[in-house]
Amino acid sequence: MTSRSQRSGYALFEDGSRFDGDQFIGPSGVCGEAVFNTSHSGYQEVLSDPSYHRQVVVFTAPHIGNVGVNTEDMESSQIQAAGAIVRDLASKPRNWRAERSLQDWTEENGVPLLVGADTRAITVHIRTHGAMRVGLFEASVDVHEAMDVVRESPSMLGANLVSEVSCQKLFPFAPEGLNEEWYPPVKTGEGLTVGVIDYGVKTNILRELYRRGCRVEVLPGSSSADEILDRGYDGVLLSNGPGDPDSLDFAVETARALLTNLPIFGICLGHQILARAAGLRTFKLPFGHRGANHPVRRESDKTVEITSQNHGFAVDADGVTEPWRITHINLNDGTVEGLAHDNLPVFSIQYHPEASPGPREGLTYFDEFIRLIHNAKA
Repeated sequence: MTSRSQRSGYALFEDGSRFDGDQFIGPSGVCGEAVFNTSHSGYQEVLSDPSYHRQVVVFTAPHIGNVGVNTEDMESSQIQAAGAIVRDLASKPRNWRAERSLQDWTEENGVPLLVGADTRAITVHIRTHGAMRVGLFEASVDVHEAMDVVRESPSMLGANLVSEVSCQKLFPFAPEGLNEEWYPPVKTGEGLTVGVIDYGVKTNILRELYRRGCRVEVLPGSSSADEILDRGYDGVLLSNGPGDPDSLDFAVETARALLTNLPIFGICLGHQILARAAGLRTFKLPFGHRGANHPVRRESDKTVEITSQNHGFAVDADGVTEPWRITHINLNDGTVEGLAHDNLPVFSIQYHPEASPGPREGLTYFDEFIRLIHNAKA
């Protein structure tokens, strides 16, 4: 513990802004895109979400680490974020499910953690100036040398990160000991086989399909349409993932070839890939949407859903014409949160309907996907 408390550090942004912290844990000199998440819970799910690959997450909730870390709540097999910045780190987890502390977990994964920084000021800086590259450094590193490291690091704009987080070969998803109290079996999808194209899929997406009785197979993000169609799936889910959708022409070509062949459900990056397959454009948001309380209006009945979000890119509403239609609108900035095709069993959601912990309204879209598959088979 002594060696841990002796190290301090700082976050250095590419515009020269510096924010100091009282404690620095893990390797120095790690860079990524600085983003902030406004959720009050779920730091483990956030850090293990592949959509945060190559990003440094600033947690706006002031007290982080109090419930520790456990295996059951992981969204992937490891920490995916490049680093994290917190205001106050719990010295010891106090939850009956905790298996280790957040500090131990980040150290085991070789991920830097800056503690004691003014996360409110950092969040305001990102909101004002936009998401940008940042580096986490221990205090002994000269700031001029650190700036060179930050400015030489890659940008998120144009980044193809799918190959870095996707599985390398097909595998069936069949978890052992799934907690039925938290994931009660629905079985509406019994007899159905769903292929999930892994652009950086969260485990909870797979759980939601599995608990509905579906046989779930996960495929690499590089899979071709022919490889997917040869498996004889009843439906295909295009998963979430990191990076710039404009860099994923191979995924767009695959999605376009699948459009008239199978029911399709796209989530987050999968939504953006589907939009590009429909001929639409995507663009980078100033600082993205990341948190568990974003209001979204469902256009069919004007219901407002409270949603969990994590994306830095969005679909341009210009160009959306029949037979495509916008199904959901973000009430904070008016961006597109959902698309559907009028004649094909195809739809997508920009936010995370599977998010846990987080709002639960979006779970109905997994049921909608199952319904579309059954209708297509009828």
